[in-house]
Amino acid sequence: MDHLSFKTRSVNKASAEKAWVIVDASAGTLGRVASQIANILRGKHKPSFTPNADCGDNVIVINADKLRVTGRKMTDKIYLRHTGYPGGQRSINLRDKMAKNSASVIEHAVKGMLQGNRLGREQFRNLFVYAGAEHPHEAQQPTEYKLTNL
Repeated sequence: MDHLSFKTRSVNKASAEKAWVIVDASAGTLGRVASQIANILRGKHKPSFTPNADCGDNVIVINADKLRVTGRKMTDKIYLRHTGYPGGQRSINLRDKMAKNSASVIEHAVKGMLQGNRLGREQFRNLFVYAGAEHPHEAQQPTEYKLTNL
């Protein structure tokens, strides 16, 4: 066998083959859905995965309002933020956050699973989350992505 035929291919922004996939959030629980979305955004499902390049796909998430969680997380899971002023810590539980904006729950979970640098922020821009089943990305002809092991 020719030893030169097995060259490692490093993907960059110009040579990345980015596709559009659509994921149904009602297929599983919050953490399991978010971890698989993060893997698709990073490109870890592709054989040409390069850890230092944005080689992942664009992900459209639908049915964010039908997201499931287990146990008492709807009342016990707390999201904290700070206004930047003294005494400005604010908290909201999962039920109230879902009622206010259900897409932000998935965005928050996926963002925490991506890298905390410029590349992670660039990959996060490829995520589009919608509460219902309708989305404005029909022109991109997204393919249905079946989540596994849920």
